[in-house]
Amino acid sequence: MNVVRVFLSLAVLVLASIFLIAPASAQATRTWVSGVGNDANPCSRTAPCKTFAGAISKTATAGEIDCLDPGGFGAVTITKSITIDCKTTEGGVLASLVNGIVVNTPVGSSVHLRGISINGVGNGLDGVRMIGQGQLHIEDSNIERMAGNGVEFLANGNSELYITNTRIAETGAEGVLIKTTGAVGINAILSRVEITNSASGILVDGTGNTVAMNMTLTNSLISGNTGNGVVVKSVAAASPVRATITGNTISANAGTGVNANGAAASGNGSAIAFLGGSTIFGNVTGVSNTGSGAVQSFKNNMISGNLTDGTPLTAFAGPGGTPLQ
Repeated sequence: MNVVRVFLSLAVLVLASIFLIAPASAQATRTWVSGVGNDANPCSRTAPCKTFAGAISKTATAGEIDCLDPGGFGAVTITKSITIDCKTTEGGVLASLVNGIVVNTPVGSSVHLRGISINGVGNGLDGVRMIGQGQLHIEDSNIERMAGNGVEFLANGNSELYITNTRIAETGAEGVLIKTTGAVGINAILSRVEITNSASGILVDGTGNTVAMNMTLTNSLISGNTGNGVVVKSVAAASPVRATITGNTISANAGTGVNANGAAASGNGSAIAFLGGSTIFGNVTGVSNTGSGAVQSFKNNMISGNLTDGTPLTAFAGPGGTPLQ
């Protein structure tokens, strides 16, 4: 009888330990990071983690990491749907000699980066680098001093990029590079984006891709870059690339404000920029096309004060005979 009691007691202890351990090892829907946190913590509101990398392993897919107070929370690689939200405080990533945030997610994923400040201190690689697929949202953020690109979107499957209310400055390459290979459909929407003092502003490059790539740029400032402002590019037998560029200021770039660089007049290999309601001034060249690329205008732009203004397609007369741009 005593032997039976011993075995029953042991069974109860085992079951109790299972129930006690399970909640501690489960991933939480919402976790927290703090400048004075510790990655050994469970990342709860009262026991936050120290870094994004420490918190992400304790956060469930489609969950959220929030910044509890100001801090530098380190570079991180994201492999699942997640939101990182630091909009109400300082959520810093110091990215010296590394990428700030790498997104390598599977199909159907959605990643939201909100209120993040990424500083490459002049030698960081890319601020945000997308090499997976799905949706990537960058909101209310700041990316600066990267030796590479501010945002490099190299999705490996049909994907979407959304950048809103974000500043990108002092990058050694593109402020935003959208380029992929294979048969990958890309849709990108950039709104209220500021790209300044970088090697160039935005490049949408269909080289190596065979599926349509589309970008919309609205209400943004692309200025003071040492290369071009906005370029859409395609080569023969490659992706058709389209960009709708409306309501922007593209100024003081040492190259061309808007350039369409294409290899075929239509179908695969075409590159077309649709330009409307934008101010393009102080660039070496205002607008231009390379090869069969075309800049098509809604004829309501202000293109003036460039070393060479250029003309979208064929100008037609406005009031007083002045060509409309």
